[in-house]
Amino acid sequence: MSEIVEIDEGLYSRQLYVLGHDAMQRMGSASVLIAGMRGLGVEIAKNVILSGVKSVTVQDEGKAAWSDLSSQFFLKESDLGQNRATCSLQQLSALNPHVRVYAHTGPLDEKLLLQFQVVVVTDSSLDDQKRFGDLCHSQGIKFIVADTKGLCGQLFCDFGEQFEVLDQDEDRPASAMIQSVSKSNPGLVLCTDDQKHRFSDGSIVFFSEVQGMTELNSIRPVEIKVCGPYSFSICDTSNFSKYERGGVVTEVKQPCMLTFKPLSAALLDHQLLKLNDYGKISRHNTLHLAFQALHGFVKKEKRRPNPWDQSDADALLAIVRELNTVAQLDQLDEAAVRILSFTAQGDLAPVNAFIGGLASQEVIKACSGKFTPLQQWLYFDALECLPEEKDHLAECSFSAKGSRYDGQIVVFGPAFQEKIERQKYFLVGAGAIGCELLKNFALIGLSAGEEGNITVTDMDFIERSNLNRQFLFRSNDIGKPKSDVAAKAAREMNPAMKITAHQNCLDPDSEEVYDNKFFMGLDGVAAALDNVKARVYLDGRCVQHHKPLLEGGTLGCKGHTLVVVPQLTESYGPDKSNSDDAIPLCTLKNFPHRIEHTLQWARDQFEGLFKQAPEKVNLFLRDLEFLPRTLGLGDAEALEALEGLLSSLVNIEAGGQRPTSWDDCVGWARCKWETLFNNDIRQLLHCFPPEEKTAAGQPFWFGSKRCPHPLTFDPNNRTHMDYVVAAANLYGQIYGINGTRDFASIRITLEKVSVPSFTPKSSVKIHLTEKEMEEDKKKDSDDVEKARLEELKGKLASPSLKSSAMQMYPTDFEKDDDNNFHMDYIVAASNLRAENYVIPAASRHQSKLIAGRIIPAIATTTAAVAGLMCLELYKLVQGHQNISSYRTAYMYLACSHILFSQPTPNRYFEVAGKKYTLWDDFLVEGRRGGQQEMTLGDLFRFIKDNYNLSIRYLLYGNAMLYMGQEERLKQSVSDVVKMVTKTDIPPNKKMLEFIAVFAEDEDCDTVPPIRYMLF
Repeated sequence: MSEIVEIDEGLYSRQLYVLGHDAMQRMGSASVLIAGMRGLGVEIAKNVILSGVKSVTVQDEGKAAWSDLSSQFFLKESDLGQNRATCSLQQLSALNPHVRVYAHTGPLDEKLLLQFQVVVVTDSSLDDQKRFGDLCHSQGIKFIVADTKGLCGQLFCDFGEQFEVLDQDEDRPASAMIQSVSKSNPGLVLCTDDQKHRFSDGSIVFFSEVQGMTELNSIRPVEIKVCGPYSFSICDTSNFSKYERGGVVTEVKQPCMLTFKPLSAALLDHQLLKLNDYGKISRHNTLHLAFQALHGFVKKEKRRPNPWDQSDADALLAIVRELNTVAQLDQLDEAAVRILSFTAQGDLAPVNAFIGGLASQEVIKACSGKFTPLQQWLYFDALECLPEEKDHLAECSFSAKGSRYDGQIVVFGPAFQEKIERQKYFLVGAGAIGCELLKNFALIGLSAGEEGNITVTDMDFIERSNLNRQFLFRSNDIGKPKSDVAAKAAREMNPAMKITAHQNCLDPDSEEVYDNKFFMGLDGVAAALDNVKARVYLDGRCVQHHKPLLEGGTLGCKGHTLVVVPQLTESYGPDKSNSDDAIPLCTLKNFPHRIEHTLQWARDQFEGLFKQAPEKVNLFLRDLEFLPRTLGLGDAEALEALEGLLSSLVNIEAGGQRPTSWDDCVGWARCKWETLFNNDIRQLLHCFPPEEKTAAGQPFWFGSKRCPHPLTFDPNNRTHMDYVVAAANLYGQIYGINGTRDFASIRITLEKVSVPSFTPKSSVKIHLTEKEMEEDKKKDSDDVEKARLEELKGKLASPSLKSSAMQMYPTDFEKDDDNNFHMDYIVAASNLRAENYVIPAASRHQSKLIAGRIIPAIATTTAAVAGLMCLELYKLVQGHQNISSYRTAYMYLACSHILFSQPTPNRYFEVAGKKYTLWDDFLVEGRRGGQQEMTLGDLFRFIKDNYNLSIRYLLYGNAMLYMGQEERLKQSVSDVVKMVTKTDIPPNKKMLEFIAVFAEDEDCDTVPPIRYMLF
């Protein structure tokens, strides 16, 4: 019987959304051996320990040398001459308190290997790989080989004769709501049209909640055949009962069995090579032979080939040609073999980060049975990182200098090292990717010279859930600024680094700090951001100042990297997301049919009750213009706003909702329960009874419209009480009243609460569509509303309601604090509403993912993405100008799928017969030689004189500065901006960006911006 492992959900929360509880349980009982503690080995160990296996043993007989410091981030200069495994043990152990970490300084042998479920070997000979591989294969031990040499990497997996993959990919089981099922052979299932089903031919599905054709609810899972995006066929249903309504169909994910060859046999099988860059097929086939040849060279010469040594390269190529007499490759990439020889002594942190990320993901697959393993070889190279003119490297001196960068200098030469140390970079984000980038920056020596500097900014503070993947942070750092702690950790890895840490959000409000002078002083920017809006803004600043941008992101096992090169590539570009997934308001209010709907409804309830309502009260107390502004909304909206405001200010005894005691809070929560889950549902059914028909005679409650039922409060029902306890405590908090979690005392208080009874309101409007809601808003309010508005206005003018004692305490939703009642409220409210509509409830874990809008994350993908970003950094530092040198990457580590491609080239557009790109602009100095600022008319004349273009309209952001208003032409440009936007220009803002519509080409939808320099 397998060991039951308790999962620390607070620590592993983001990873749990990637792997799931079952996979984490299996990992928690696995012991892993990682042999070799150079840069690649420690990278794998770091990721595996963070992932949460039972134990990790790191093995290494070697002693730390200068060349190790170029990629082994847990070694210091003081460790030179000491055992690498022993020196790394303390810091590896500190990564995860739930994982036992051991060091083994003796040799690898059969007795040692048999203690583990997974064995990973790095920095090993081919003879050892074969010997250990055969042993592990025969004993059912999962065996992984990972290796890097310079700019090339190799990965191999052998998970035995039979390895069961329990879940092949990261996708949740597909499900869909049923609209109809035919009585036929085969039966045709039609799904509701609000969302395409995600089934494929051969999917196995089961049915639930079907009314009428109830036989479907009890049959075994059946195989389907897809007929269209909303339909599929199943088994013979001709003898089943007639379908009435409802039902959900859900995919059953099927396990699969895989077979692996041992390494000694797999060496001869080129069909087992996993391709990842389709422009390099012959190169990676060649590398399969070249790595074997390299082992032969080392075995004979007792050393690796010397850097940029032609004779050693000739010798290695000869071995490869000999191997090819057996392999019979159609094409040998002899240039790649030579470069492998030239750079084989190199040990590069970015390559180790990428291969290490992939290898550690394979360890997780081996331990958990989750996701599809690599079958069986993968090769990677980044030879395009080398200088575009390589001839001078043969003339460089590559002798070891006793430098922490020796492993990098043997690849790129000493001049490159000096250049990378002078770089000035801006890192935006110090979270998961940011930590990995700073680690790599420290190892490669970015900004480690006297002239260099890295500025890192992140406004967030460290939380416990960060520790699982943001590996520079420890538990004693919780609550501290991410940027400060990350910068300090990077400096400990490389004391020569120059890092300045900020806690600013990068947005228009911080342009006073990150102004034109700041950006113009940079060599480049790296984005480690978690949202598209911030990426788009940063991309715009980089385009504005012609600075390169490194961008990367992850979503669970998915990752991407992008490099933006001025004048060469397209930029990240505008926000390409759309609102197709937005839930219609009428669905949220009246017709939910998925748990996502009830969770969004619960989140909206939280925001309205505990954040927006108290914010409006505080705004009313301090802002004299609040009432006039609210009254200008329109009678219906103003009435609703002022009713809510007055209710929040008037005590319960006086007919309002303001509590004066904890008992009041409990009473409010109980009444709110009754309103939301009983009375509101009864009102909806009063308007649309279960038997209601449409004008066409069809059932109203059909398809995605699930007929609800009211709930009856039961103090012995845990979910009912969870709602009352959470709602009462949150309500008390916004009024400064302390609460309790004591269910017993709350039950006693509930016995005294008088709940509102249901009285049907025939005048209440139930909106079926968004259009109906909009039309209703446009209707004029009647005299009753106007009279009530005047009454409310008079009551709110009372001095007693303007007292500072009326101040409230808005609550910002925080998903990760289990003691603040936030998720308690969301889970209870959502599941109660789900019960109303017969929607399966969601666990707290799943509710937090959806309502908290959490991005699933895992350390393996993060490490791999950061490694690829830093490989692009090598190219930027050298100033590569061939777009073929750069790479955009997309990876899906759940299936070992990685795709590299060239970035999208710079696109040209035409304005009035002249070609421009996004990197072009119309630059205007607003004050020349200290003269008075230009008028708007002067600006127009400047554009006409210098670019032969006539401005017809001029915009600043969303504000129209000019659309024929002649009087504005005599005003200064900044005065027009201030007048139209009704805001002052920040004193340190040096540049304004305008978009013009030119008379010469009014139909052109893309034009260069006018960048107007104020100083």
